[in-house]
Amino acid sequence: MRLGIVAMLVTLAPFFAHAQGPASDPSSAAPPGSAFSIPQAQLLQPDALNRLLQAAGADKPLVLQVGSHVLYAQAHIPGGEYVGPGSQPAGLQSLQSRVASLPHKTFIVLYCGCCPWNHCPNIGPAFTKLKEMGFTNVKVLYLADNFGANWVDKGYPVEQGR
Repeated sequence: MRLGIVAMLVTLAPFFAHAQGPASDPSSAAPPGSAFSIPQAQLLQPDALNRLLQAAGADKPLVLQVGSHVLYAQAHIPGGEYVGPGSQPAGLQSLQSRVASLPHKTFIVLYCGCCPWNHCPNIGPAFTKLKEMGFTNVKVLYLADNFGANWVDKGYPVEQGR
């Protein structure tokens, strides 16, 4: 299954990627809504999220996938919910509807994983939307390469379907 996920991610990555390449200087001003515009303090490494989700008695975050439904159906973080691609108006509307009734202090983790971080069209707009709505405890799962390489291949738990 893992090879299938990785193969699908490699095949689909060009369809989800920005035309923009990686920033040559990470400290330079990031375009609004890009993955690079997300402050480092808001990034969560895969091993840290896995530990958090496995910890007994810990307050679990609401985990929302803001990328491709095809990838979500193939494998996603257990308990994670699909809300639609953050790069599309319908996906942002779905995200907004999902969180509208939640307290602004709710711990939310966003992730995509469709392609390399520096090309992800979904994570930046979704993060920006939550911040504009007043959410104060939002983290973003940093997947440098993609969900297959940085989560599945590391042996972290996954669910399929939905």
